[in-house]
Amino acid sequence: MSATQHPKPADAATLTGAEVVLRALKEQGVEVIFGYPGGAVLPIYDALFQQNAIRHILVRHEQAAVHAAEGYARSTGRVGCVLVTSGPGATNAVTGLVDALMDSIPVVCLTGQVPTHLIGNDAFQEADTTGITRPATKHNYLVKRSEDLARVVHEAFYVAKSGRPGPVVIDLPKDILINKAPYTEAPTEAHRSYRPVTEPDAGAIRRAVALLKGAKRPVIYAGGGVINAGPEASRLLRDFAKLTGFPVTNTLMGLGAFPADDPQFLGMLGMHGTYEANLVMHGCDVMLNLGARFDDRVTGKLSHFAPHSKKIHADIDPSSINKNVKVDVPIVGDAGAVLAALLACWQADETPQDKPAITEWWRQIDAWRAKDCLRYRQEGKIIKPQHAVKRLYEITRETGRETFITTEVGQHQMWAAQYFGFQQPNRWMTSGGLGTMGYGLPAATGVQIAHPDALVIDIAGEASILMNIQEMGTLAQYRLPVKIFILNNEYMGMVRQWQELLHGGRYSESYSAALPDFVKLAESFHAVGMRVTDASDLDRAIREMIAIDKPVIADIAVDPKENCFPMIPSGAAHNEMILGPGQEGGVAGVTDEGKVLV
Repeated sequence: MSATQHPKPADAATLTGAEVVLRALKEQGVEVIFGYPGGAVLPIYDALFQQNAIRHILVRHEQAAVHAAEGYARSTGRVGCVLVTSGPGATNAVTGLVDALMDSIPVVCLTGQVPTHLIGNDAFQEADTTGITRPATKHNYLVKRSEDLARVVHEAFYVAKSGRPGPVVIDLPKDILINKAPYTEAPTEAHRSYRPVTEPDAGAIRRAVALLKGAKRPVIYAGGGVINAGPEASRLLRDFAKLTGFPVTNTLMGLGAFPADDPQFLGMLGMHGTYEANLVMHGCDVMLNLGARFDDRVTGKLSHFAPHSKKIHADIDPSSINKNVKVDVPIVGDAGAVLAALLACWQADETPQDKPAITEWWRQIDAWRAKDCLRYRQEGKIIKPQHAVKRLYEITRETGRETFITTEVGQHQMWAAQYFGFQQPNRWMTSGGLGTMGYGLPAATGVQIAHPDALVIDIAGEASILMNIQEMGTLAQYRLPVKIFILNNEYMGMVRQWQELLHGGRYSESYSAALPDFVKLAESFHAVGMRVTDASDLDRAIREMIAIDKPVIADIAVDPKENCFPMIPSGAAHNEMILGPGQEGGVAGVTDEGKVLV
């Protein structure tokens, strides 16, 4: 890729390559880099030492560096920046890069490489980083000429944040960092070959509005693309929902795009989504998909997904449209621009809605809501995990503090999505597409760096937290008061649940038989540890955890037998949910008219 204009050189051949990299990062607005040093990138670390514009955060593992950059990016809307060395430094970062790719998070990762004359010689700490990361990134570069260095850095940031966001790798041979290099400023004109479409086609918008105006059983299905489009897109989503009176559901990645306490919100949909959200998706006649990619955890059995509906799909990534689900009206564009166009077209179109049908649709939705699929019973001393998350949510709201939540991956992640209500975008950071255990703690580190005065909580499981537990050292070094709220059921809970429900209760290697003492572990990392085993002590512990101005590990002993419901078994349809105990056997059905059968 190359820019359209001839960049203006500055300080030609007076800077080292490492200094050029840092100058380009500064011009791109980078204030924080998450990284780990090694021989191939020592020239950059030496240049970092001699400047004060960019802050470096020393993580304890390169995977954690990328997750921290993801947390920083997702909570700020900016590009996260990573710096790792060659060989194992780069390969350790791959999991984080794939995570960012799957969840559309803008990250630029600088990797060290052996000198250009040694590439291909199996030199010490050499790896084919560009080859390894090609399927793990949106784009990658190997810089072989000093004169290309500044341009590539600028271009990497443009690629990472334009269109569907994603991670970009720049592989930097050591001699390129040591040698003198010219500096060129960031291009001011549009890129010649990469110009993602952001404004939707007016004809497609009109066709979408015509379908929506005639809908009798509509639904708005909003995903992470609405979050990525910025806070204005979430505001426009709220305006459009109010104008139309339509129900709204979010994907796991879209939580916070629509207020959780709004009466038009159905909750999350998909494998562990609510009864009402999934049945609305199954029974709708017109679906508006905004910035979601029809992930298999949302669609379930594709041949039975929303079988009676016309489908409108708006996405900034053209390759996502008609990839999994064939749609009736494709719209390529930024979610915010699409919503603005839909609002304007809706208001200009004088075609009346079928309001009696919409009223009847809401009557049906309220009947599904009455099942109260997320109800649970908290009795006695044993803490139900749902109760722990719900009380965490309620108590954090009482404080009035700005609160950000990250999670690891597993049952606790789904309970957090179900019971922690998100009212605003960019407050919820979780690993959706890749489902990366170990994501939450380093992501919380990045969030806390970006928002030093905010309350940042990683809702974790006792198995996932151990995947990157070394990042407690990062919290200690930078005095980051992140709270780790462990729902400890002594199992890999989601694995155990599937083994119970789908594999005859054969609990193969899902029990954690040698867990650490998390209180002592916290203290060993200069943090505060607490353990809660009685439901009557839960509120006190949560309030104490929040009040402590240090990193805290709160080890909450929860019911080890509790399962996460509702649940759509893998390969089943939305109307084949398994509900919780006592909910009438739990399998629902919907007729062509959207009526429920239980």
